Amino acid sequence: MKHCSIELAGETLWLLADKAMYWPLGKMLIVADIHFGKATAFRSLGVPVPHGTTTQNLQALDALLADYPCDEIVFLGDFLHAKAAHAPATLAAMHAWRARHPALRLTLVRGNHDLHAGDPPASLGIVMVDEPHRAGPFALCHHPDLEADGYVLAGHVHPVYHLRAARETLRLPCFLLGPSRAILPSFGAFTGGYAIRPLPDEAVFVTADSAIFRVPG
Repeated sequence: MKHCSIELAGETLWLLADKAMYWPLGKMLIVADIHFGKATAFRSLGVPVPHGTTTQNLQALDALLADYPCDEIVFLGDFLHAKAAHAPATLAAMHAWRARHPALRLTLVRGNHDLHAGDPPASLGIVMVDEPHRAGPFALCHHPDLEADGYVLAGHVHPVYHLRAARETLRLPCFLLGPSRAILPSFGAFTGGYAIRPLPDEAVFVTADSAIFRVPG
């Protein structure tokens, strides 16, 4: 199953196996913590990390746009990882991607990394907003613990869940859904994760091998 339909704040949302959320009524794709330029930032510090993560992230966005009718992408913070993300090669790839989607609305809810990295170039045509950003019944945020009027959709945590079976353990990206907020997994190809422990009133949906399913409990 590539997506799972849920009801939040009276609206139907789809949790996508590709670590994003889709709001069919708003034709909106919601992405958290893509961290463009993180690998570049590490390499600038002399850390040998893989190349090509920017291209991988952009290809992942293209795949979602091909599968889901979309008028807007909202990025829930940490679009750029650091000032090094303004490297010419990184920006060139992003501009080439933007040129393929000129009519697509892009909105960035500033996160903590964005404050340090600085806003992306205006030539990318991204609308910059501060949290909380209202869209229908939702408060689109970066930080999940922000007090907001509306059901909070946020990132920041990079949640993962340890799924155990006998002596085997899998560490999988997950969505964490509670009564007043949902935390999305990190979308970026080169990001870590924080192991969460859900509360009794929270639901966990893990993603693995292009599938998504709810963890019993």
